Amino acid sequence: MTKLNIKGVKIYAFHGHFEEEKKLGGHFIVNLEIGFNSDKVISTDKLEDTIDYVQVIDIVKKQMKTTKNLIESAADEILDELFKLDLIQSVNIEIEKISPPVDANFEKISVELFRSK
Repeated sequence: MTKLNIKGVKIYAFHGHFEEEKKLGGHFIVNLEIGFNSDKVISTDKLEDTIDYVQVIDIVKKQMKTTKNLIESAADEILDELFKLDLIQSVNIEIEKISPPVDANFEKISVELFRSK
């Protein structure tokens, strides 16, 4: 299996438990690891025989536009859409919430979901 990594997709979205987060929005970073079979593309060297990362990023951006209370829900919806692509065998997604309204010092707050066929 081949792994396509897409790291650090920066998105401004309106996810959050608190009403202020839904009104003001915030910054998020999405990281993806996508497993797929690359046997065909290695021999053909054609885009249609692989995972188009532009299409993947468009899916992420579109799904992140739908406001959710929790980033777990946003991650799950992204996975649902990605698995509509035939070549995908597995996806690990991490969504990091930048500067959430928490009175604490921390390095990172994120959720990570994994799904495979």
